[in-house]
This record gives sequence, C-alpha cells and structure tokens, in this order.
Amino acid sequence: MAVLDKIQAPIKNEMLHFDSIFKSSMKSNVPLLNIIVNYLLRRKGKQMRPMFVFLSAKLNGEVTDATYTAASLIELLHTATLVHDDVVDESYERRGFFSINALWKSKVAVLMGDYLLAKGLLLSVDHKAYDLLEIVSEAVREMSEGELLQIQRSRTLDITREQYFEIIRKKTATLIAACSASGAKSVGCDEETVNRMKMFGEYVGIAFQIKDDLFDYQTKGIIGKPTGNDIKEKKFTLPLIYALETSTKTERKHILRTISKHYKNSDKVKYVIDFVISKGGLEYASNMMYDYKNKAMNLLSVYPDSEVKSSLKEFVNYTIERNK
Repeated sequence: MAVLDKIQAPIKNEMLHFDSIFKSSMKSNVPLLNIIVNYLLRRKGKQMRPMFVFLSAKLNGEVTDATYTAASLIELLHTATLVHDDVVDESYERRGFFSINALWKSKVAVLMGDYLLAKGLLLSVDHKAYDLLEIVSEAVREMSEGELLQIQRSRTLDITREQYFEIIRKKTATLIAACSASGAKSVGCDEETVNRMKMFGEYVGIAFQIKDDLFDYQTKGIIGKPTGNDIKEKKFTLPLIYALETSTKTERKHILRTISKHYKNSDKVKYVIDFVISKGGLEYASNMMYDYKNKAMNLLSVYPDSEVKSSLKEFVNYTIERNK
C-alpha cells in the first residue's frame, strides 16, 4: 500500500465524497471556465491539504458538513494560488503538465485564479461558515505578505534566519495551519484546541518547506527540479542563509557577489552549492526540519492512540521523508 493510501485509510470515504463536492463547487455557466476546471481536475495533486482538514476534524470529533466546506474552501484557495504563482513566476509547467498560463495566457490564468477565490468566498457565505472564512482569509493575507517579503529581501540579497522563518511561516506553513485549525473548528472544538491544531499545522508546514529547500541541493533531479534552482532565482533558503551567517566577511561578500552576478552560470551555482555543503548548511537545515517535526508530534501526544492519530503521525513523517 502506498504511503498516502495508508495515511488516507481512516478518511477514505470522506475523501471520496469530498471529490464530488469539490468538483461541483468549481462549476460555471461559462464554457471556457469549465474547460479549464476540467483540465485542473484531471491533473490534481496529492490533495494533502484536504487530508489534513479531515484528519484534524476526525481526531477531534465526527466529520460534519462544515468539514467538507472547510476542505473545499482551502482546496479552492490552494488551487487559485498555484494558478497565480505560475503567472507571477512565468512558469509554463507544473507537475509535468502545461500550466494554465502556458495554454490560455496570463490574463485568462489570473482571471481563473480570481474565479476560484470568489467561489471559495461564496461557498463560505452560502453555508454561513464565517468562522472558517475568517481562518482561511487570515491565511490568504499572510501568504501574500510572505511572498512580498521574500521578493523584497531577495532584491537586497540580505535575509537572516529569523526573517527566513517568518517568510516560510507566512508563505507555506500558514495554509497548512489553516487546514488543521479549520478541521478542528468544523467539529465544534474550543479555541484552545483550535489553536493547538493550528500550531500543529504550522510546525508541519515549516518542516515541509525546509524539506523543499533541501531538494535544491540534491545531486540528482528526483523531483525534476534543476539542482541549484533556488540559487538561480536568487532565492535565499535556510542552508544558504546558515552558510553565509557562519562564514567570514570575505567569504560572505564573495558568495553574494557570485549569486548577484553569476546566478545563471551553472558552474558558479555549483560553486555556491559546494560552499553551502562545506559550511554544514544541509546538516543545520535538516536538524531544524526534525526539530519542527518533533514539535508537531509533541502536540499530538495529548490525544489517545487511534487510527486517525497514527495516520496524522505518519503524515508528519511523510512530509520530511518524501522524495518529491
């Protein structure tokens, strides 16, 4: 049994029902929109975020209609951000498929992302799920702030570890935190429990992003991502930041100049990668990833053993052991 199938086992029926609800939530009377929606649905990913919603809900109670609303709202939001990200990044491929902007151009892609966001908002209003809308809207705000903060810092080639963790908390972890928080909220949990599940998701999200950062330093393209891609984009991630903070002023100046002037030169990028490795950047990032994984696991310790708890723990392990 595949790892994700094993993780999904306690919520298999819920995920099957969610699929039909999610498909119907995206429908439109505009033919072009439906063509694009069908294209998006055919190339859907692992649906990790809805899984977090349902597992978090089931850990704390019985799945309700509100849980399906929360999962649909978050998946609509997530899909919208991916469509918009491809436009911003001028990316023409995602998960081995052409992106929406590659097939229908940027204007259509932006409008499609807006449409998905609007469908999420209307879904919440139609079900009077204002508490869930508040959780997810806060996540949208933080994600936007995180993206802009990263752009600002990358232009100056100056980012500290503290700033890095703030960026990835906002950019990546906040949406996973919204998944686990809204899952708990959807089954009527008190604020203390909702906040605990939110922190759980945040810790998992941070570990997840550090794992993504480490992929960039692989010598083989397991995920089809060019080695050193983050450096080529002048994107400062934890291994590089640590290496720069533990280097001499001369070394730091030289590496920053190399990234600034030669970020498109594969040999120079390889030189920066070797520098990061020699400074222990990968070991440091890996240790931090395991620290956040352990923090997430500790938050689950208050719950009695169950199939759902085991799946959530397996899910946490998967985020840092995955190879893509």
